[in-house]
Amino acid sequence: MNRNISRKIWLCVTAVIFVYTAVLTVRNLITVIKVEHRIGRLKDQQELFRQRIEQDSTMLERLNYDEYLEQYAREKFHMQRSDEHVYIMEE
Repeated sequence: MNRNISRKIWLCVTAVIFVYTAVLTVRNLITVIKVEHRIGRLKDQQELFRQRIEQDSTMLERLNYDEYLEQYAREKFHMQRSDEHVYIMEE
């Protein structure tokens, strides 16, 4: 009888340890999946920001030239000289 009770106790302890290990493993797996997903999104953002930096660098180089600076100011900010009239026609 003692042997049977001892065996049941060891089975219960083993089952508890197994369930505890399974829960931790599943929890860690879920965490890993979330982290991998987040890494993917951050890599996409990194590529987007690299493209924006490249575009801004190109724009900065162009703005060093007076002709382009004047054209940009006229188009984006509707600037004009004091002796001229500008009519804006939107499509």
